[in-house]
Amino acid sequence: MRRILTVTTLSALALATAACGGKQNTAATDSGGDVTCQVGQDTRIGIATGNATGVYFALGNAFAEQVNASGSRVQATAAETGASVQNIQQLVAGTYDVAFSLADTAADAVDGTGSFTSPQPVAALSRIHTNYTQVIVRKAAGIKDVAGMKGKRVSTGSPKSGTEVIADRVLKAAGLDAATDVSAQKLDLTKTVDGMKDGTIDALFFSGGLPTPGLTDLLTTAKDQVEFLDITPLLPEMQKINQVYQQAVIPAATYQQAADVKTIVVPNVLLVRQNLDPNVACVLTKTLFDRKPQLEQANAAAKEISLGTARKTTPVALHRGAEKALDDLKAPE
Repeated sequence: MRRILTVTTLSALALATAACGGKQNTAATDSGGDVTCQVGQDTRIGIATGNATGVYFALGNAFAEQVNASGSRVQATAAETGASVQNIQQLVAGTYDVAFSLADTAADAVDGTGSFTSPQPVAALSRIHTNYTQVIVRKAAGIKDVAGMKGKRVSTGSPKSGTEVIADRVLKAAGLDAATDVSAQKLDLTKTVDGMKDGTIDALFFSGGLPTPGLTDLLTTAKDQVEFLDITPLLPEMQKINQVYQQAVIPAATYQQAADVKTIVVPNVLLVRQNLDPNVACVLTKTLFDRKPQLEQANAAAKEISLGTARKTTPVALHRGAEKALDDLKAPE
């Protein structure tokens, strides 16, 4: 019910603003001066999340609710999106004021590489949870490694998503071209899971926190027909692209598997425009940590949000409003 109400609220807001010819937010820009963490006027912001059955969407909606309950004059609404690349594009365009993003996609944005033709004016509020590259195959497809996906129907994620970026890179690391060597299905997670269940998709990539609700569904209902792939042999090639890629394990208990699964991980960052009102940025950053217990109730991935790693957003610079918040919260340098 919560998700339905949130999406309904967003739709009503979109219609109202469109009718008035206005934007979907009222966040001010940085006019200089000291950061007080006090927002002087009612301010409405939009948060770009990800697929409806992913962690970004769960945490983004929970974060919006906690911003609204924080006692500040900031009101937030979360929206389902295609995730990282699209989020950054729409953040810069002013459609949204806050965006969830994978750190590798964010690095491409500030460097003007990958999916971006020029450096993008984004800054970070904080590093947040870790995304796990979750690669699942149908046992009947006979896929034993990523190279074995050649000629198979593979979901590489929503167009302009961080999942698509990583999927293409993992396939390339295995010597495959996503455009010619596999039948790439550029689908959101809901459609991907449906395809895995009905046999129209042989393998999927999804970069998300743990647990990802849509994958919980798949691994619960089709557990005897699907299995994870260990993609860590491809890590050295991935690290040639970006050192942010690291190895970790998906604990067996996450999806009630028989054993842990090794995989490649990348951190997430919460982004804003460089010129966002620093007092709004400060409020948002403080809310992220002050209301972390409530975020954990929405999804266990929020347990990873930590003051100890909050400033680790390189090469994306922290927004000056976020720096003030993290200083006040005594986050280590």
